Amino acid sequence: MPKDASGPPRSLLVLGGTSAIGLATARRLIARGARLVHLAGRPSPALEKAAGELTALGAEVRTVPFDALDPESHQASLGPVFAAGDVDLVLLAFGIAGDQARDESRPLDAVRVAQTNYTGAVGAGLLCGAALQEQGHGTLVVLSSAAGVRARRADFIYGSSKAGLDAFAQGLGDALYGTGVRVMVVRPGTVLDPGTPRGDARLTTTPGQVAAAIELGLRRGSETVWVPGGLRLVMSAVRGLPRPLFRRLVV
Repeated sequence: MPKDASGPPRSLLVLGGTSAIGLATARRLIARGARLVHLAGRPSPALEKAAGELTALGAEVRTVPFDALDPESHQASLGPVFAAGDVDLVLLAFGIAGDQARDESRPLDAVRVAQTNYTGAVGAGLLCGAALQEQGHGTLVVLSSAAGVRARRADFIYGSSKAGLDAFAQGLGDALYGTGVRVMVVRPGTVLDPGTPRGDARLTTTPGQVAAAIELGLRRGSETVWVPGGLRLVMSAVRGLPRPLFRRLVV
């Protein structure tokens, strides 16, 4: 795949190959000229179906066995992807929301949320960052969440894992600054299925809208993308609330 650090990505690696946001982003980028897509995820009919759908859009699609919960396997899974040719864009799109009420009473389930969303992402992010640096160009897009800005009572296990991921991604971006590689952190609000009632449009979004914001952020060279854009102001206000007031206003 020809190297083109300045134009639209021609080759993609999606970590979380069945992610609705990851696939929506891949579809948009295929429409803009991406021709090779690596879908990394646990082998499953869903992964094969996603590969078939993207293939039908005109891209060459390769599935890659990848398990976020098995960091020791990440090099064996992802190393061959970079060895086969340059990767213009890595989209770190895996993660689980968990079930707050259940996970509070079942600590091992809570640990699984943290291991998937944070420690699994640390391992994969460092590996991909180093590989992009070795090739001399590329972008790592990390799907964080507005929930990581200030964890709520209703989802603090998930929110805390995303807070860790967000801090890690920012630090990795600083570490890679000036190398030809950049990191873009994406902070969506609550992501709903397209047919789900939206509620407060300042706080909610859909996979397609996140994908559109990612594409725009790539064109602009953004370091941070909020989806929807007005969420930046909302979360800035939330971040500054005193804890007693925050407890009363936010559930």
